[in-house]
Amino acid sequence: MSEIRKRRIGDTVETRDVSDDQKEDVESEDDAKEVEELAKAIPQGTDHTPHILDSALSGLSDRWKNWVIRSIFTLFMIAGFCGIIYIGPLALMATTLIVQVKCFQEIINIGYAVYRIHGLPWFRSLSWYFLITSNYFFYGENLMDYFAVVINRTEYLRVLVTYHRFISFCLYIVGFVWFVLSLVKKYYMKQFSLFAWTHVALLIVVTQSYLIIKNIFEGLIWFIVPVSMIVINDVMAYMFGFFFGKTPLIKLSPKKTWEGFIGGGISTVLLSLLISYFMCQYRYFVCPIEYSEILGQMTMDCEPSPLFQLQEYTLPNSLQIVWKMFSGKSTITLYPFLLHSLSMSVFSSVIGPFGGFFASGFKRAFKIKDFGDVIPGHGGIMDRFDCQYLMATFVNVYISSFIQTSSPQKLLQQV
Repeated sequence: MSEIRKRRIGDTVETRDVSDDQKEDVESEDDAKEVEELAKAIPQGTDHTPHILDSALSGLSDRWKNWVIRSIFTLFMIAGFCGIIYIGPLALMATTLIVQVKCFQEIINIGYAVYRIHGLPWFRSLSWYFLITSNYFFYGENLMDYFAVVINRTEYLRVLVTYHRFISFCLYIVGFVWFVLSLVKKYYMKQFSLFAWTHVALLIVVTQSYLIIKNIFEGLIWFIVPVSMIVINDVMAYMFGFFFGKTPLIKLSPKKTWEGFIGGGISTVLLSLLISYFMCQYRYFVCPIEYSEILGQMTMDCEPSPLFQLQEYTLPNSLQIVWKMFSGKSTITLYPFLLHSLSMSVFSSVIGPFGGFFASGFKRAFKIKDFGDVIPGHGGIMDRFDCQYLMATFVNVYISSFIQTSSPQKLLQQV
């Protein structure tokens, strides 16, 4: 079907026939030309492949070539992630900060395209200034929560701790005044749009990475398991969709299928329970990261909480018959964390992909394929971490709502 669309030009009315496909891609005819210009200025991604690999796979069709490249670099990323885990929590925190900066850069690059076209002043500098200010505030909050004792013993740091929020506010006000002074006549609307753009990017990236750091301090398991859930869901949904996908899932992501969504969800629940069961057996993963005054360093040694100790549960009557057929018992012994892992895996399977759909809608609005071309076969860093940020927020809320209790050491630090 199509519709007749009218547009007033001076005193005349121009009538155009617009197909459904065209309506889907162009939200506003007045903005269509501007969006096309923006698309030319924004970096496009994922066809960037190493020359050697490109030559080796030249005999394959584009579909299989993309599958092989994507699989190779997925394995590289998983191996790299395992290596960072092995190095320790500080490496994970540093990696989180690096990823945050790169994601912010990729999001804000779209704003840079507007900045270059209209010649608006100071947008680049202001964006990065607000990023630094936001990180100073959020990471300072983290340091005070977990290193209050050692910081207060250092004279020059004590002032920064006492007036941390006031200093953060003053830094933000400097940026606010800077922005107001940079306003240019005839471009007020565009500049305020870019100001909002920067703050939305900060909300998506900086606050979420702050929550990721807080999750790490609760114990590596609260970071590794949720991250693994998103990775598993992404990989298995792609595999099921590639080999079995026939039914489109959502228009925002035409390549997503119901087969991939369901297959990825079931795989995520099962594999996440296996990973959780393995990690519950090691203190390295389950102990909170705390500062030891005796050792003068961070420690990950503790007596595991009941959450990570085997407990016996009585099954409902409806399940006892089935379980007795396999084990001969009406009770089951497992780690309580597995029940929480089940809740998180369901969220990552059902709601997690909507972070990807949100990113897809954002990219379609500006007619770009990917946020960047850093990872061959995948796109930019933001293309791989769009769902992770949504998951980090859920885990942090979940911990504070159902898990977290103040430890004696934490209470003593606060005193």
